[in-house]
Amino acid sequence: MERHPRSGGSPDETSAVPGGASPGRSVAVAAAPALSERQERVLRAVVTAYVGDAAPVGSLTVSHLLPIPLSAASIRNTMAELAELGLLSKPHASAGRVPTTLGLRTFVSKLAPPRPLEEYERRDIAGSFESAAGDALLRVASDLLSQRTRQLGFVVAPRLDRVTLQHVALVRVSSERVLAVLVSQGGVAYRRLLDDVGQGDQAELDRIASALNERVVGRSLGEARESLVREWRSLRSEADRLRRRALLLAARALGELPAADGADVFVGTWLALLDQPEFRDPGRLRELLRAIETKERLLAILDQMLPGGGPGVAFGEGTGEPGLRHCALVVAPYGGGEAPLGLLGVLGPSRMDYGRIIPLVDYLSHVMTERIGA
Repeated sequence: MERHPRSGGSPDETSAVPGGASPGRSVAVAAAPALSERQERVLRAVVTAYVGDAAPVGSLTVSHLLPIPLSAASIRNTMAELAELGLLSKPHASAGRVPTTLGLRTFVSKLAPPRPLEEYERRDIAGSFESAAGDALLRVASDLLSQRTRQLGFVVAPRLDRVTLQHVALVRVSSERVLAVLVSQGGVAYRRLLDDVGQGDQAELDRIASALNERVVGRSLGEARESLVREWRSLRSEADRLRRRALLLAARALGELPAADGADVFVGTWLALLDQPEFRDPGRLRELLRAIETKERLLAILDQMLPGGGPGVAFGEGTGEPGLRHCALVVAPYGGGEAPLGLLGVLGPSRMDYGRIIPLVDYLSHVMTERIGA
């Protein structure tokens, strides 16, 4: 994965995009070759034209995009040099050139022109979150990413082990089951049905929940679990029935959650992605749908690409998923700290406007970090 330093700053700051690059765990990254200034200019022009038109780029088009004049022969020679370096390819004998994955990776890590968000756009985005909380916050973010990038936006919900708990409730829903509701500091609710035989004991469940809140509120789930386990082990008798029952329910609510719990993914509208020329091909669209037909599959792919720090770009060829081989993902963590709460980003064709999408994803990760911690 190509990683980038924080480009959006806090919601009140603006700074530039791409810097250096380093490979992610799941993507085999060929080293970008050293380029001359002329080669860099021509590669930048080819990628810029390709992103805009989704078609092979010829020397005449490149000449219109260069900051300094070059003859058609010089441009063609330079494009041939870039092809020898594996940065450009020629899909058809009579067509122009298109960037390869290595060419796009080189562009993203070294040549993408920074385009920080305008102040009005940052205000508009931040304003979209004013009345959102909990799960609605994640839905707003995924929809904003889809709408503003014309790609498929997504937000991975905070992982339950890492969220700070704000409230715990226990509700009798039948004679055999109790619903445990865990609410994070950011307002996201996690629900767990527990087998627990009883009847007419809601008042007792409320007392148990009150005792649990004293023990777990303000702690992460992992911290709360460790504390409850220590307390459970310290019990020497059956005398305190309520305390033992509280610890038993808590252990089941906090300790028996499957690994995927709390790792849901909120996906924005697909309509924007369908506007992309690459997905007007029904076969390619079917491949993409198969690749992420379940949220669990998308989560597994994203887990392999977890960026360390700022926003990152991962190309589908490195995922081992055939349906993503012509795609790319731009992702950023949110939640702060060494272990981020979750991820957000966009999935689309590798022909993306990275100069715009990277700072947008980065800014939204800042907004989400502030809102989740509010």
